[in-house]
Amino acid sequence: MPQEPIDAAKSLFIRRWGEMGATWGISRTMAEVHALLYLAPEPMCTDEVMDQLAISRGSASMNLRELENWGLIQRLHRRGDRKEYFQAEQDVWQMFETIMRERRRREVLPIMETIERCTDMIDQNHTKLRGDARRQVDDCRQRFADILEFCEMMNTMFNLMSQAGRTGVRSVAKQIGKFLRER
Repeated sequence: MPQEPIDAAKSLFIRRWGEMGATWGISRTMAEVHALLYLAPEPMCTDEVMDQLAISRGSASMNLRELENWGLIQRLHRRGDRKEYFQAEQDVWQMFETIMRERRRREVLPIMETIERCTDMIDQNHTKLRGDARRQVDDCRQRFADILEFCEMMNTMFNLMSQAGRTGVRSVAKQIGKFLRER
């Protein structure tokens, strides 16, 4: 029996979302679970997720827990039902902010802290160095400073986008587009 267009479209989206997640360093299955729950009209239980994606209970449980830890899904209980149900955030803007906040917390802030530690490490003996050794340290310090400046600028952009909200970002995007066309 041929697949209905809606089912084919959902299947394609789930597969592509999984592939995209894998390129971002998120497991393909975790991204597929997220996509499935995002498209689901009603909250789904673990058994339904397992059946829909043909994954094991362990994989479903682990990925549901991780998505919950990220704040992208929430666990729901139905009165009189012992099963736990899961529902994805439906607001795309909120989903974007959550992903960006978590990526910043898990990835960007730790590398920024590491860069600051590395800079402190090379600064300890910096004044004692001369010649090539001093130039190497200065070069390395500048590279650390460049990365740190970029990370700080991205953090600022994220904060501004969050403060501006959906409407503000749309307005800023139009202004930037207009600016670029006029150049």
